[in-house]
Amino acid sequence: MPVDPSLSGLLEAIAAGTPMSALSPADARAVFRMMTVDGRPPGTLPAVGTVEDDKVAGAEGPLAARVYRPEGAGPFPTVVLLHGGGWVIGDLDTHAAMARTICAGAEAVVVAVDYRLAPESRFPAAAEDAIAAVRDVRARREEYGGTDVVAVAGDSAGGNLCAVATQHVPGLAAQLLVYPATDVLGDYASRTENAHGYFLDEATMGWFIGSYATPETDLLDPRLSPLRGELAGLPPAVVVTAEFDPLRDEGVAYADALAAAGVHVEQTTYPGLIHGFFDMGPWSPACQAAIDDTVGRFAALLSSAGRG
Repeated sequence: MPVDPSLSGLLEAIAAGTPMSALSPADARAVFRMMTVDGRPPGTLPAVGTVEDDKVAGAEGPLAARVYRPEGAGPFPTVVLLHGGGWVIGDLDTHAAMARTICAGAEAVVVAVDYRLAPESRFPAAAEDAIAAVRDVRARREEYGGTDVVAVAGDSAGGNLCAVATQHVPGLAAQLLVYPATDVLGDYASRTENAHGYFLDEATMGWFIGSYATPETDLLDPRLSPLRGELAGLPPAVVVTAEFDPLRDEGVAYADALAAAGVHVEQTTYPGLIHGFFDMGPWSPACQAAIDDTVGRFAALLSSAGRG
């Protein structure tokens, strides 16, 4: 099917602007913030019970975090949210909508983590921060949701970091991977089919990986390409992708590999949508429907883990 018509104005505006790959990291972060925070229609952030700032452990010191609690007394599952942005852009503010959506829709305490970004902190800094933060939150789960159900959720590079964390932190109950980057050196048709004109493009992906990886980085390292890691015994997963996303096929490949390793997986590719759809609900009913469906699937997975 064609790209969702509701997204045409957004895509035209992106095409008319300066490519992200031509910006400095600071300018790219400012543009991304303008799109996700300043440009979001007022009153569209989902309501939650409380929001408070916190600190969680990182690989080389404390990391800023933000804790979202749903309405009600609990206890609740706890979800560590790792934001997307190619390991270069994104922060607690740019992903507040995602955190609130999961908190309210899945009735979970969401702990959003502000891990170190590239190029100031290059590989494996973000991966090591993700592992340390998830390990810390799981150890302190009584302070957060109060149950033994601890899960991870993330989009794009955040999905990558969630996949990495599950391979290093035992005892997690579930994972939500939203259009995750999983295999840097893989050869996938979606990277060619969707290389230009759909928000995330080939040049930007190259800029992201070039900012995060060093010349010495092994691009097959599972901390960068989790598809190359050991997948048996990992927690059940919801993996969602978008039809017009260069990362589509590697997300599907990761879901397939999880299933082949004996992991319970629910994989969905939403037709007509693009990379970043999880933040595009205010402009696109189709994106909002995909968001609701994704969170509903994740909520069911958390509920099942709680009963198990």
